[in-house]
This record gives sequence, C-alpha cells and structure tokens, in this order.
Amino acid sequence: MNVQIFGFTDCQDTRKALRFFAERRVPVHFVDLEERPATRGELRRFAGRFGAAALIDRESPRFRALGLHVAGDSPERRLERALGEPRLLRTPLVRCEGKVAIGLSPQEWQTWVDAEKLRSPVR
Repeated sequence: MNVQIFGFTDCQDTRKALRFFAERRVPVHFVDLEERPATRGELRRFAGRFGAAALIDRESPRFRALGLHVAGDSPERRLERALGEPRLLRTPLVRCEGKVAIGLSPQEWQTWVDAEKLRSPVR
C-alpha cells in the first residue's frame, strides 16, 4: 500500500491522518507543502475527482487575508493561485494508488486499508 499525504506539520487534520496510518502500520510518504508546494499535476488528480472548489479552504485565514472571500474568482483560478499559496488548500490531501481524499476522511481511508488487507495474503 503506497500512501502519500500532502499537508502542513502544524495542521491538526494532517497530523490525524499521519497518526491514522501509523496506527495501522501503513507506511506513508509525507509531503510538507510548506517546503515543497504541490504541482499542478498533483492537484489535478484531486480536482478531477472532487472539483477545483473542493480543494480550496474557504475558512483558512490565508483565504481571508488575500481578500478571496470577496473576490469573484472561479474555483479554477483560485486553484491556480493555490500553486503559489499552498495555505489556500484544504488539507490533508491523501493519495493511495489511484484513490484520493481531501480533508479528514478516516472512513474512506479505512476502506482503502481494508481493501488492501483483502488483496494481500495473510502473513
């Protein structure tokens, strides 16, 4: 099982995601968006499934600080802005092979873990 988590070390939901997989002994590749912002292709995977609007955290302090709460930008344009301003993204962004999830989604992650257990032989 190959899990990749994009988020921030100071984000509570990102820490919960990391703990969720650690408790189940699932190896995780963590990408700190503060050190390495997500690429357009990485964000496109999530936007393809959930739409560009789902990736933007409209409640984040950065969203308000940039004045985006009053701007009439389209979700796609805001997503372009998030490439340079990763604090606009809703985190964690979790990817496992072809599956993706945005935000805190332990039920969905559990289905991934359960499906992997069924595929892998018991040791």
